[in-house]
Amino acid sequence: MPRADTAFLFDLDGTLVDSVYQHVLAWKEALDREGVELSVWRIHRKIGMSGGLFANILLRETGIEITEERLARLRTWHAEAYNRQATQGSVRPLPGARELLAFLTDAEIPWAIATSGRMTTAAHNLEALGVDPSKVPVVTRDQVRHAKPDPDLFVTAAQRLGVDIHYSLVIGDSIWDMLAAQRARALGVGLLSGGYGEEELEDAGAFRVNEDPADLLKHIDEVVARS
Repeated sequence: MPRADTAFLFDLDGTLVDSVYQHVLAWKEALDREGVELSVWRIHRKIGMSGGLFANILLRETGIEITEERLARLRTWHAEAYNRQATQGSVRPLPGARELLAFLTDAEIPWAIATSGRMTTAAHNLEALGVDPSKVPVVTRDQVRHAKPDPDLFVTAAQRLGVDIHYSLVIGDSIWDMLAAQRARALGVGLLSGGYGEEELEDAGAFRVNEDPADLLKHIDEVVARS
């Protein structure tokens, strides 16, 4: 059995819930409403990063300045578009996600969720996953100063669990998760379920890469110490 002094800090979108592409299309709809032309594939490469970095990249790639007022509108429209998709049942747990969390709970291994999304969109994902934020530490973008690739989300999640971040595993699907893990001095485990490739995740710092939560559960003894 794995040793209980290892904590798991999970990203949410693309890591536990199959929702990355819904976010991409929601951002596309919001950007179109604002008159910002950006290809879908370019939006995908930015999912998971902080809003401030997102605004800076939009300026660099489109020449359009994203003011705080404009960014607030984009966030609102994105949340509306995403929640509309979520209520239609398109957002579901990834294969093995519930089983992985149940395994960790049964093994008394602490785990938490840290997402760069705000609770306005994360609530649907948590509900689909069957996670009650009143019983499990859930850290959203609303609760930290900086989102990924800064380490704030994962550091705060470790603090909520009362564990040392250096003995934690950060599980995520994007390069932003892996960069944040490195900056937190935690080990990063990448999942392919968000659309990034194995080499990209490894280059960003992942010491292991699995297909999805089911594959991670199958190889759980490769990422944590045994008792």
